[in-house]
Amino acid sequence: MKNKLSLFSIVNVILLLGVVVVTLYPFVYMLAVSLSEDIYVMKGEVSIWPKGLNLRMYELVFNDPKIWKAYWNTIVYVTVGTAVAMAVTSMGAYALSRKDMGFQKGFTMIIVFTMFFSGGMIPTFLVVRNLGLIDTIWGMVLPGAVSTWNLILMRTFFSGVPKELEDSGKVDGLNDIGIFFRIVIPLSKAVFATIALFYAVAMWNNFMFPLLYLRDPEMFPLQVLLRNLVLAGNVASGDVTSIGGDNLIVEDSLKFATIMVSTLPILLVYPFIQKYFVKGAMIGAVKG
Repeated sequence: MKNKLSLFSIVNVILLLGVVVVTLYPFVYMLAVSLSEDIYVMKGEVSIWPKGLNLRMYELVFNDPKIWKAYWNTIVYVTVGTAVAMAVTSMGAYALSRKDMGFQKGFTMIIVFTMFFSGGMIPTFLVVRNLGLIDTIWGMVLPGAVSTWNLILMRTFFSGVPKELEDSGKVDGLNDIGIFFRIVIPLSKAVFATIALFYAVAMWNNFMFPLLYLRDPEMFPLQVLLRNLVLAGNVASGDVTSIGGDNLIVEDSLKFATIMVSTLPILLVYPFIQKYFVKGAMIGAVKG
């Protein structure tokens, strides 16, 4: 038994190391290219270690006012979008977790149905346009305010809150809203951190909504600017892009520097809420 367990552990370690290598290599390679001298990049001599330290690409990125404007737009969209999504999702999930709510199973089935069938991109765009949300922050926030999967995950978690705690709150004179804010939310920090992270990452990486609902370049988030830069480097030779006020041919090192600048902030959030992330995902998955 010990030999089998030991073999199983060895195979697990090998597989997980393979996953780590496959996951980290693109970031290490992009970082090495973005920090290397142009001549080594053009010769294809850069692998996982930069050759000839060069910070010029990062200077160009950080000196471009478009980058900072896009950064600000992204932070606003992520902050407002996550707050709205968490408010709507948590209240909806708590309502669905109450077994004494009328038509609880019916509403749950209707919501689950949207996981498999949706209205589609064109009807959604027509609704957003008719509501006057084009070129507004609400066009970026409201269409993705509720994720069915996140709603079901939170509902499952809230279903595990002891009924006795809610009864004690009612004895103290709390109504349903008071129970939710004073009892349920303080006991649900783990799942709130988990779902908030899901929403924040999705909104940080989202470029489909701005492509559909934004026309003003001043409102573009960072991902759209990054997409335009990457696409500019894939078109015919001779096309240029404006970075730092100068016309420069888009190079791999410049693209990778922009990708690193746009990706690292959201990655740095994980270590601070990792314990809540793991705990919330596990508890929401097994309680019900």
